[in-house]
Parts: sequence; C-alpha cells; structure tokens
Amino acid sequence: MMVVSKAATKWQGTLFEGSGRVNLVSSGAADLPVDWKARSEGSDKTTTPEELIAAAHSACFAMAFSNALTEFGTPPTSVDVAASVGFKPGVGITGSALTVTASVPGISEQDFQRIAAEAKSGCPVSVALSGIDITLQATLAQD
Repeated sequence: MMVVSKAATKWQGTLFEGSGRVNLVSSGAADLPVDWKARSEGSDKTTTPEELIAAAHSACFAMAFSNALTEFGTPPTSVDVAASVGFKPGVGITGSALTVTASVPGISEQDFQRIAAEAKSGCPVSVALSGIDITLQATLAQD
C-alpha cells in the first residue's frame, strides 16, 4: 500500500514582501509561517522549506538507521539525529549535514560506522536529495 503525505502552502504577496503558511494537511500536526526573510536571513520564529527538509531528513535517517541496526542484530537503545540543510540565495540548497549519536549495545565502532553510512545512502529522503552533498557525523555513545 502506498501512503501519500500532503502539505499545502497559502502565499500572499510578492516573494520579498509576502508571506505564507505551510499546513501539514495529512496529519494536521502543524500550521507554520513561512517567508523569504526567514529563508534568506534565518529566523527563530518562522520556518523555511529547508527546515522542513531537515526535519524530514533527520526523521527518515533515524528510522532507516534504527532498522539497519536491528537487522544487524544490535537494536539501538536510542538514536538522536540532527540535520542541517543549507540554503544560499541565488544558489539554492547547498547540502544536508546529518549528525547522529546512538546508544547501541554490543556493536563495534567499525560496524556502527558502516551501518550509519549505508543508512545515509539508503534512507528514502537521502535518495530524494541525491542532487546535493550529504555528510554524516556518527558517534557511538559510550554507555
């Protein structure tokens, strides 16, 4: 069964003076403000397309990595992922940097790094973002 996720944006005005709201239609989980100033200068009150991509990338990688670790026979106790997606006006999206710290009992550092790299490459959002540079910093937590 294919799942289709929906979001919608209502925009008013020009690119530089206008603003809009992004609604996560499928879940109803958020209705978020969006505008050019936040996108080009940053903001702690208004979202950007890149922040939404970062949210999708971090969630997707966390799920893919957790699943890969479990399939390897070393299910994680916890997986904490952050994604930073860069945007440069006039250039576009410049990359996504994934940072993960995970507690995984019984795994070697070598296997942890290999599985993290495979999860980065295989996560569906990483695949969708294949036109940009994706980096990964993976840290095995010392329990």
